[in-house]
Amino acid sequence: MALNNDGNPFVGPPLVGPAVAGHSLGSQPLAGDPPAAAGHGAGYSGGDRPITRVAGSVYAALDLGTNNCRLLIARPSPDGFRIVDAFSRIVRLGEGLSSSGRLGEPAIARTMSALAVCRDKMEARGVGRTRLIATEACRAAANGPDFLAQVKDRLGLDLEIVDRETEAFLAAAGCAALADPRAKAILLFDIGGGSTEIVWLADCCPDTGRKGLHDRVRLWTSLPLGVVSLAEKYGGQEVTPETYQAMVDHVAAELADFAEEAQTEMRCDNFHLLGTSGTVTTVAGVYLGLTRYDRRRVDGLWMCSDDVDKAIDHLRGMSYGQRAGNGCIGSERADLVLAGCAIFDAIRQAFPSAGVRIADRGLREGLLMQMMSVDGVWRAGAARNGTGS
Repeated sequence: MALNNDGNPFVGPPLVGPAVAGHSLGSQPLAGDPPAAAGHGAGYSGGDRPITRVAGSVYAALDLGTNNCRLLIARPSPDGFRIVDAFSRIVRLGEGLSSSGRLGEPAIARTMSALAVCRDKMEARGVGRTRLIATEACRAAANGPDFLAQVKDRLGLDLEIVDRETEAFLAAAGCAALADPRAKAILLFDIGGGSTEIVWLADCCPDTGRKGLHDRVRLWTSLPLGVVSLAEKYGGQEVTPETYQAMVDHVAAELADFAEEAQTEMRCDNFHLLGTSGTVTTVAGVYLGLTRYDRRRVDGLWMCSDDVDKAIDHLRGMSYGQRAGNGCIGSERADLVLAGCAIFDAIRQAFPSAGVRIADRGLREGLLMQMMSVDGVWRAGAARNGTGS
């Protein structure tokens, strides 16, 4: 059975409100820009631009990834922040990137259309503070900077390309509060369209929660693969057992060095995985048998290892048409979800855990928290207590 706050062996912190209009979201604070974490990667660049404190500001965070364009608009509130508007659209900006090395014109056109919607929403909500970031597709594409210059010229949106370390820390900041407070360490992962960020996070107990995020990150890495790049390499519509295993093996090989390094880190009885991505929320939705995706039932859900196995087996047994017709997947993601499951399985094999907590939150929430923290309007105390409507 699925595990939740009312009776699971991990007993995570209380669920916070869903990130939809009119609801509040509390989470772990990101205390300034962390320096380099131990393990993979050089210094944390952050990439923050100067932010002027303005009382009553409306904040916007935009994440332009390889597959999705996502926006959150929020106001600070006593229990973290309150979402006033949100937007998400699959744009497949990185379509064909792995073979061509460039962003294609159809993908650029789709993305421009989505970004125009984001601009209009920010204007309508009177947004005063923004951080708009682009990740793997724009990092890897030869014409990535040119595309962002085009976005600024045509739409007036100033997007910045962040490095992988920044992406990993922001994703961790956005969902770290969902870690079991009894766990001395967890493994947090974010499966993206073109890259997968993995963070080994320690000191999850509320008594140590006042530590800055950089003090709690022991190791981190970013794998140069995600659901789009893996599906393009192996195919996503008709996936045989042999093809699926080949994807798992591919990811395992990329993960091997990090997994070996992480063996030196202390584990504990309450060690668990914390996943944030469309893949893990889809697995959760399919496990729950949802006919239509419901964030309120998925965000914060605990699943045991057997639950995850059953859900992934169910997905692997579906035809492409069945995946496309599923309310938690849809036609736009039907050819990507099994690649995501293969990444999920490889992570689970490298880091065995009795439980996985599902997060429908991450990078955008981390961006909002970071801006509000810098502005001095982040209510960290209430957020740490997990309060929210």
